[in-house]
Amino acid sequence: MKFQKIIKYTLPLMVVVVLLAWKNPMILNNSNSIETKQDTLKITVLQTADIHGQLDAHPELFWEDEKIVFKERGGLAHIKTLFDRERAKNPNRTVIVDGGDLIQGSGYVAFSEGEVMIDPIKNMNYDLLVPGNWEVIYGKEKMLEVYKKFDTPTIVQNMQHEANNENLFPSYLVKEIEGVRLGFVGINDPQVPVRQNPIFSKGISFTGIDDNVKKLIDQIKVKENIDVMFLVTHIGIYKQVTLANSPIAENVDYILGNDTHERVRQPIQGKYAKVTEPGAFGSFVGKLNLYFVNNNLVKDDYELIDVDPQVYPADPEIQAMVDKNKAPFKANLETVVGYTNTPLYRYLTVENPMDNLITDAARWKTGADIAISNGFRFGNPIVPEDGKPAPITRANLWNLMPVNEAVKTGKASGKQIKDWLEQEMHNAFAQNATERFGGWLVRFSGMQVEFHSQNEKNNRIKSIKINGAPLDEARIYTVSACERPGDPEDVLCRMPNVQDVEIKDYTIHEVVEEYLNLHSPVSPQMDKRAYCDYLGEKSFSTVPGTDYIFK
Repeated sequence: MKFQKIIKYTLPLMVVVVLLAWKNPMILNNSNSIETKQDTLKITVLQTADIHGQLDAHPELFWEDEKIVFKERGGLAHIKTLFDRERAKNPNRTVIVDGGDLIQGSGYVAFSEGEVMIDPIKNMNYDLLVPGNWEVIYGKEKMLEVYKKFDTPTIVQNMQHEANNENLFPSYLVKEIEGVRLGFVGINDPQVPVRQNPIFSKGISFTGIDDNVKKLIDQIKVKENIDVMFLVTHIGIYKQVTLANSPIAENVDYILGNDTHERVRQPIQGKYAKVTEPGAFGSFVGKLNLYFVNNNLVKDDYELIDVDPQVYPADPEIQAMVDKNKAPFKANLETVVGYTNTPLYRYLTVENPMDNLITDAARWKTGADIAISNGFRFGNPIVPEDGKPAPITRANLWNLMPVNEAVKTGKASGKQIKDWLEQEMHNAFAQNATERFGGWLVRFSGMQVEFHSQNEKNNRIKSIKINGAPLDEARIYTVSACERPGDPEDVLCRMPNVQDVEIKDYTIHEVVEEYLNLHSPVSPQMDKRAYCDYLGEKSFSTVPGTDYIFK
């Protein structure tokens, strides 16, 4: 009877307690005592990518309403203001990451070998840096020196000293915020020695993204008691999406991607992880908010923030550092070397006005049948205003042509050229994303090509004309491109077995300056040197298996 009375009077109370624990912010601990549930904790992760030595605000290209428009964006001092505002919104709960390609891409970083970036980056209070594929441009020792001077934690799992296989930097970093443990693993592109001049990465070995990476991630997850796992990868959007669907990423929550300068405005959901990539040149900052209850991630939201100088005025201290570091190089780099009546840019997948200018200048100088420019999305546009020609400075040329190598010529058969071009098309348009190599087609002067981007490998070319005549596979043509130190002598822009190779005593920058001096103002147009009906004239990135749109 006594037991029945206890049940009668205590059971309703127990039911109420259980209901409260389920509906309200309460939990029962192991000792059956009741304690208040932790309030929702918000952690913010900010990400920059591929700043490429851009110190100041600059014109940026956008695709809006089926047309190209230009807006002023970027600048380290403006990014610092954005960082400070975001930190103030979520103090002590904000983590800031850069995904690489910091110290290459402008004349100011080229002439200083990255040194102009040290003071501002050091004082922007990043929490974590990951080196990108271009960080090797000044050689291993200089890269290590500059990154040491940043005085900021730097991680990368797959870059080793070639002599002893020891890591150049730690593989990972753990950040703990109010009991929540965030794990970050850095990964650079294993193909750096292929993508860049091989001589740049001398003394560095790169390992692939394989089962050893998965083992490391899984070990860190357990050993470090990680609540949320990040990969900070510099391998490009295609491979990042593929990785998000690979069992390698089974214990990964987010891939903070970099390299291909894509503007992912909502994370791309893979089977295992979500992928972001926040544009380039400091024009954007990715903002990922994570919401936790009792160390459990319950939701997230994401925003790609424009670094608009009107919204984020320059931080005076960072701007003073930028101005001081630029001063020794400014007179040379701000020299006007020509003018353009039309906008110059390198943003489209197939053909671009700036590449037409570069290749026209090279063919004019060398007299070659075909001049080639290595295609990639790069640099700040040069934009005429108020109907007047826009000045072109040496700084502009360095922004758009970040490497200044000697011009190289050689001879190749029509069949060699066709086979090479089929491979280059596969590099750009392979439906298997792991087979893509950058994602942009080479550009050229003297050659007109029609193709089908969606066809299978070695079956994309519809027609090729050289200087107006159909390509003759048996004929020998002269070809111009840029020297890549470290390549075999008979390789020209990845085309093997080129004959009668000659390295000229002038560089591509010198050629373009000479051409501009004689022909300014220039008016480069897109004239279907390479054209595909499926892609159209203004083709931006295509990422197979996603609904991603560049804008």
